[in-house]
Amino acid sequence: MAINPFEMMKNLKNLEGTMNNMKEELANIVETGSSGGNIVQVTLNGKFEVVDVKLDPIAVDPRDVQMLQDLIKAAHHAAMDKVQEKIKEKSSSLLGGLNIPGM
Repeated sequence: MAINPFEMMKNLKNLEGTMNNMKEELANIVETGSSGGNIVQVTLNGKFEVVDVKLDPIAVDPRDVQMLQDLIKAAHHAAMDKVQEKIKEKSSSLLGGLNIPGM
């Protein structure tokens, strides 16, 4: 089966436009993960950058710093999962109509 080079170029241009759309969509993603019953909340953007951290004062116990560290890690992980899911949703909808050979 031969691949038409003109069709391939058209698909590459469509892919470029789709990738630019995805970049814009990623900039708009903001998800918050929490742990300890919302004692710790971490908010990430679509680039996985931390944009906000909220701590309930009850979580700040100088005698149990390890617990606070674990809660922050858990909240960060939960936020990452949400961002990854949102990226998957957006990318599948954006790439859904694209005819890319080999994909």
